[in-house]
Amino acid sequence: MPISVYLRGRLSRAFLPVFAATLFTAFATLCPAASIHGVVTDASGAKVSGANVVLVSNGKVASSAISGADGSFQILTGATGRFFLVVSAKSFRQIETPGFYAGRLDNIERNVVMEPEWVRESIVVTATGTPTPQPQTSEATSVLGPQDLALRDNLVSALRLMPGTFVVQAGQLGAQSSLFIRGGDSDANKILLDGVSAGDLGGRFDFGPLSTTAVQSAEVYRGPGSSLYGADAESGVVSLTTPHGTTSFPSLMLQGDAGNFNTSREEFEVAGAHNKFDYLGAFSWLQTGNALPNDEYHVATTAANVGWQPNGSTQIRATLHYGVDATGVPNAWDFYHVTDVATEKDQDIYMSASLDNQTTTDFHNSFRYGLTRKREQYHLWEQSGSGTFDGYGDSFGYPVTITGANGYSVSGQALLDYFGTYEPYSPGYQLVSNRDEFAYQGDYRVTPHLAALIGFHYEDERGAEPPSTYYPPVERNNEYYLASVHGDFKDRFFYTLGGSLEHYSLFGTQTSPRAGLSYYALRPRQGIFSGTRILFNFGDAVREPGLTDQFYSLYNFLLTASGGPSTIQELHITPIAAPEARTYEGGVEQAFFSQRLIFRSSFFHNEFGRQIEYVGLDLIPELLPNLTPTQQNNLESTLRINGAYELTINSEAFRAMGVETTVEGGIGRNIFMRGGYTYLDAVVQRSFTNEDLKLLGPIPTYNGIPVGAISPLEGARPFRRAPHTGFFTATYSAKGLTGIFTSAFASRSDDSDFLGGYAYGANPNSMLLPNRNLDHGSAKLDLGASYSLLSWLGIYGQGENLLSEQHIAPIGYPSLPMTVRLGLKVQWGPGSGH
Repeated sequence: MPISVYLRGRLSRAFLPVFAATLFTAFATLCPAASIHGVVTDASGAKVSGANVVLVSNGKVASSAISGADGSFQILTGATGRFFLVVSAKSFRQIETPGFYAGRLDNIERNVVMEPEWVRESIVVTATGTPTPQPQTSEATSVLGPQDLALRDNLVSALRLMPGTFVVQAGQLGAQSSLFIRGGDSDANKILLDGVSAGDLGGRFDFGPLSTTAVQSAEVYRGPGSSLYGADAESGVVSLTTPHGTTSFPSLMLQGDAGNFNTSREEFEVAGAHNKFDYLGAFSWLQTGNALPNDEYHVATTAANVGWQPNGSTQIRATLHYGVDATGVPNAWDFYHVTDVATEKDQDIYMSASLDNQTTTDFHNSFRYGLTRKREQYHLWEQSGSGTFDGYGDSFGYPVTITGANGYSVSGQALLDYFGTYEPYSPGYQLVSNRDEFAYQGDYRVTPHLAALIGFHYEDERGAEPPSTYYPPVERNNEYYLASVHGDFKDRFFYTLGGSLEHYSLFGTQTSPRAGLSYYALRPRQGIFSGTRILFNFGDAVREPGLTDQFYSLYNFLLTASGGPSTIQELHITPIAAPEARTYEGGVEQAFFSQRLIFRSSFFHNEFGRQIEYVGLDLIPELLPNLTPTQQNNLESTLRINGAYELTINSEAFRAMGVETTVEGGIGRNIFMRGGYTYLDAVVQRSFTNEDLKLLGPIPTYNGIPVGAISPLEGARPFRRAPHTGFFTATYSAKGLTGIFTSAFASRSDDSDFLGGYAYGANPNSMLLPNRNLDHGSAKLDLGASYSLLSWLGIYGQGENLLSEQHIAPIGYPSLPMTVRLGLKVQWGPGSGH
């Protein structure tokens, strides 16, 4: 072959790719087009080749691409508007990304993480502060998605369906509901709604009146989170999100149902998107009579989510949740056999306004303003009781016999209402929590395997208890700075290192470090043993004391009382300070049968120090021995009229360690099952009641058994934390039919009936029972289903507490028996949110 011909052939083959790239660039320049590009990976970070990536706009395919050997894809489109990606690959579940706006010249990155076909591995945010696949984090995080919440009107039952959590609802629907995570106190959790702090000052949050209306998902992080979220994230974080509108025309949804106990619920939602703008608005109303006298409950919820994208890299968004409710507070029926005529009303506003900007391909900035306005009002409309009164005018219930789950019982008449707590011309006791906050967060991708995050958060908090003048309003200015790195080594070893510097006006400056490690001993693959991951976590956290903790401080009370300073010195009592926590955790995750089944197990060890303990007002004679009996009674009555039934002190310490275990997997494409069990070994290590026997007098006893009347005693368990909890869920979905079965189980737990010193009759000093295993074990079974009769019409039903278990609530509070609701759902247009 002549050398000239040979060279021409070689040059042609070498020149063709260069010529094609040049031609493609010139064409793109002459015909401006948006570029949507990214990388398709599995949840462990491994690249997925051959994935089919489809770009959809207005319900039609705009373009498509196939991911290459490195998982990358690129799609060019000359169209502008709103798009989303549909990505499918062999052995993975089809993924639909959230919608986004793309202009003609926008360069948009959309990386896609595929889930195994048979299990669910979500993208989580609370673990690292940025969206991260669960298998790339070491922290214990669970997600309740739209299907988990679809038939629920509140979050109380849904929160029981994950390991390490224990929910206590002191009554029936709408009653005060508290969440305990891994043995921590119920006010040791940070509650976020679209990134905004939703709790009262100090972390207290009542899940009872919180509706699921416009709540798309609930992400629950179990472990100290102060390094990312500041104080209050002492035990965990619950992050709730609002869905976006996505359809190119208004999508309308109207549903209504009715059930026993005069229960009814109606909900309306409108959502959509047009060009750079998306919107969602929702309203719901629920009312019920419950199963006890004076226990009616209703709640109205309004929500909105509005977004605007001026270009493909910037998004401005505002959200609103506004809830108003009123519920009867009948008190502990089993202790009195008569109910209070009382109500509690809540008015809660949560707002957020955020600006997100993808400044460069690797640098993302977020600015957020948050507003929280909370009002809680309790009013006792009249003094109830059996007609029995003591010498002070206090009223008592009927003669009862109280029997705990431990088999011990006591008989008598328990005090129901103090004289003076009913003020017919008074607006009643209130708590006001106001918060304005500003947050900045920036994350930078240093390399494909290393990301850094920095942030700043400022809070202006105001709290009051009107109309009381006994406790003046308070204002707190808090700020914290955070920094962390998150990365991996060869998609096998994942790590998170970080910490925060926090300054709180109430208790000063704190630091909260954390570290998390995750290592794939066996990478995900096909086969019986298809992936082994080892986990480790360490973290510190603090909690801001609550508003009432500050108001009812034992130190402040003694500081101004006659003879109080000498008691402060003798007992070494200090001003109210920040409770603190430290955790160590190690675990393993094992996948079986080509990731069709995943088993997880973790051991955690938490130490809680400087916890807030409650000292009953009946101890005033011992705390202030220099006062006359009349002065002591007058002081005690004054405190009760101003809302204080106990005083607070940082005197308790306890540890809580245990094991969490979960198993999840699917049978075919239609059935998904998940179950879990948690063992909790919690024990009190220090208690004010135990350590000051000389001054406070002997601990009350029941037939020689020591009883913690207000707080648990040393060596006992903290109250209302069951040592054994578990759950199981099964979901079936096919051909318009969805069925969901859920169950939650709990063993007996320690508690108090809080009736020490408040009885009448032959044993006037106490109706206390031993704390150990006082609360009953319980099993709550629920079953729900929905079916699409037509494209626009569906029916649904939900049955809760199918066994009519009466002891899901703490002792004294009968739980709501079986409830059944049936309803219709009318919808124009496809689903309203992604």
